[in-house]
Amino acid sequence: MFYQFEIYKSMEFISLFEEFDPNIKADSASYKKLVQTIKFLEGKKKILFLTTSNRGAYAIKELGEVPKSTQLAKLIQDYLGQSKCDLIEVPDLKIYPCEGNVSHREGNSCGVKKAKLGDKEKNPSGNHRCWASFNNEDDELWKISLKLLECDAVVFWGSVRWGQMNSEYQKLIERLTWLENRHSNLGESNILKGISAGLICVGQNWRGKEVIQVQKEVLAFFGFDAAPELSWNWQFTMDKNDETPKSYKQAGKDFDETFHLD
Repeated sequence: MFYQFEIYKSMEFISLFEEFDPNIKADSASYKKLVQTIKFLEGKKKILFLTTSNRGAYAIKELGEVPKSTQLAKLIQDYLGQSKCDLIEVPDLKIYPCEGNVSHREGNSCGVKKAKLGDKEKNPSGNHRCWASFNNEDDELWKISLKLLECDAVVFWGSVRWGQMNSEYQKLIERLTWLENRHSNLGESNILKGISAGLICVGQNWRGKEVIQVQKEVLAFFGFDAAPELSWNWQFTMDKNDETPKSYKQAGKDFDETFHLD
């Protein structure tokens, strides 16, 4: 019975991607990465996707555009099911910048108990302890921590810009520093232990692999179980000097042909 179920799931997976792209080949690198990611996530009970790439009002309203990494995240969420996989588009939330309380003159006060968010609806576990949330009533980081502390796998999605992750991702990861500081500096428990985590990003022409490597290390520092199956990148070209208009237009076409998300 289990074997039959596995065959059914595999056929369902293949059918999903063949529906998007009848020409997709099982031996392509992108297909193999997708297979590894989804098969890994199938074994999880509760998954959180955090997409961080953004677009301006014109691209959204007039062109109906969705960032490439967000398209891919939504495809996989559809396959896994929304009851199992939550997806939060981080740029849609009001998230204040990190206050840098790890390094002020009085020492490191990031994540201390005094910074606990008092609203039980926003912080039912009592573990959300961030001064920027404490000091700004309309801060919405709690919408992420609420889901994050309930999941057993989290995948960050985003774009590589100027050889680093985009600013929305960086703002988010800095705002989550209280989770890392809790165990690394304050000597308390690691409440991220047992949560598998990874980063999947899309880039044009520079440092995609390096970004993934650094952020895998960041996630491990945080206390996540950094999973290689959840960390990879798609990059249009390895020529960092290819900045032609034609190249940027072709990148979108190639992405659509690879994952057929148009």
